[in-house]
Amino acid sequence: MLYYIKKKWKLSKQACELFVQCCETCTRKKALPKKGVVVKPITTNGFNMREQVDLIDFQSCCDGDFKWILNYQDHATKFLHLRPLKSKHAKNVADELSKIFFTWGAPQILQCDNGREFVASVVNELAVIWPHCKIVHGRPRHPQSQGSVERSNADVENMIQAWMVDNKS
Repeated sequence: MLYYIKKKWKLSKQACELFVQCCETCTRKKALPKKGVVVKPITTNGFNMREQVDLIDFQSCCDGDFKWILNYQDHATKFLHLRPLKSKHAKNVADELSKIFFTWGAPQILQCDNGREFVASVVNELAVIWPHCKIVHGRPRHPQSQGSVERSNADVENMIQAWMVDNKS
């Protein structure tokens, strides 16, 4: 901003600094703490090492009894499994996750949010069946902790809603 003010009106450096010191907007911006970049990004070495899972809410435009979509994403390849769910109870979620595990194998790390359907004992039983699968949870009320699957949730929602509009269904 200083550079712009000096160029536009050819003011001295001292006058510019005085202006910035008196400017309320400038002092508010200085007072705010700077947000840093993610300290340590999640890295994955290959397919089925870390998977992220979340639910997409389609209750407002459900298809028959199906009101939820389970979004299961491989972190390295971004490969998605989308499964329709009638409810988001832990048993339904665990059933669909076990179907995916039986097809592709259980991941080393299964990352999910802190929703009741993922914290419930039924889902934790999956860890007993597949002992090498470690279940980790993101920070409470912090969807950025699993941003990749949250981003794909938005993409899937947009694609399905566009398809529904195009097909009047």
